[in-house]
Amino acid sequence: MGLEQFLVLAMFASFMGLLLLGFPVAWALAGVGFVFAVIGHVLVEFIGADLWFSWGGTIGVLDRRIYGIVANELMVALPLFIFMGIMLDRSGIAERLMNSLVRVLGGLRGGYAITVVIVGVLLAASTGIVGASVVLLGMLSLGPMMRAQYNKSLAVGTACSVGTLGILVPPSIMLVLMADRMGTSDASVGRLFMAALVPGVMLGVMYIAYILIAAYLKKDLAPAPKDRDPLDARAFLQVFIAVLPPLGLILAVLGSIFTGFATTTEASAVGALGALLLALLNRRLNLTTLRQALYQTSRTTAFIFAIFIGATVFAAVLRGLGGDDVVRFALTGLPFSETGIVLTILLVVFLLGFFLDWVEITLIILPLVAPVVFSLGVDPLWFAMLFAICLQTSFLTPPVGFALFYIKGVCPPGITTRDIYLGVAPFVAIQLLGLMLVFFYAPLATWLPNEIYGGR
Repeated sequence: MGLEQFLVLAMFASFMGLLLLGFPVAWALAGVGFVFAVIGHVLVEFIGADLWFSWGGTIGVLDRRIYGIVANELMVALPLFIFMGIMLDRSGIAERLMNSLVRVLGGLRGGYAITVVIVGVLLAASTGIVGASVVLLGMLSLGPMMRAQYNKSLAVGTACSVGTLGILVPPSIMLVLMADRMGTSDASVGRLFMAALVPGVMLGVMYIAYILIAAYLKKDLAPAPKDRDPLDARAFLQVFIAVLPPLGLILAVLGSIFTGFATTTEASAVGALGALLLALLNRRLNLTTLRQALYQTSRTTAFIFAIFIGATVFAAVLRGLGGDDVVRFALTGLPFSETGIVLTILLVVFLLGFFLDWVEITLIILPLVAPVVFSLGVDPLWFAMLFAICLQTSFLTPPVGFALFYIKGVCPPGITTRDIYLGVAPFVAIQLLGLMLVFFYAPLATWLPNEIYGGR
């Protein structure tokens, strides 16, 4: 093992070690980067090691790189999309939609769980904030499902797993970050949004199919209620009225991007304004709500940008120590074809998802592997969707599955951690099945963006 390979592996090992010790991610990234910058400088300047490392070419240009991040117009979309999602959660739209759908679907076996999936998909396309979606769905659905004698694992697994669709279904802040990190016009934000639409909806349909099949095969898993109000035209009208606001906001945001009427940043401003208006129309907007939404938006944005800056330090030093070459030689040296290399990357990402959040994986791993994959002739959109679906599983895989912690905080008494793990396991399997479908049939990810924007 050469010196470059040893230093690159030592950087990753040190970062993982600090995470396991409980250090904040941003500080761990920046700290490891700076320490290894000092090590590289000492090795080159005082020991004469055969490294291409340059202090001026790494630490010396960090100010310009960090300024380039915060001055990037695309990054303005992040706080605006976050604000849009938080305001929608406080607008009462999800609660109204849930109540109206339950009246129509609640009489079916598994109807409550199917309602959660439908509301979750609409929330995902409106908010994109996983934590808020999981908590909101859990608060709205777990109590009614428990009273309806639903299996505890199915109830909590449905609410928890459906809430994670917000990280994939556009407008998704993860896709915005991925577009910035991939650095190719073939995987712009608009193209990624279009590419994620079919896989995101497909996962929602697969969730519903699983619930229907499971409820049919096991009668006491999700029983139909014994007493049910008769359906009438008014019930369907209420569903239509409840669906209109989030659907209108989705069309306003995504439609303005896909038609070229607005950039991603401009569309995020449209979404933020639309969420404010919906909260106002539902009489949920006041100074307290606005202040809380702004505070939570600021905290979430600061968290992401802190990791951004830490990852910039880490990546700059890693590249200065030859990390790009080490990763490229490691991947191209595998005894596989392009397909085997992509599968290897996805396996590594899936395993990393047990310990790292999607932000760290997107900011650190994606920029390292994407150029190698693209040089092999792999379609950027196809690879991006595989990467994104694989990242979605990180929310549900212990011990660092954040959605598991979110749902635990709102679970009624009687639902244990074991129930949560058993509940999400089938949905993780469904996500991996969706990943396989996109892997073996690329048009699921590439057809829609190529139809809208034209082929490559």
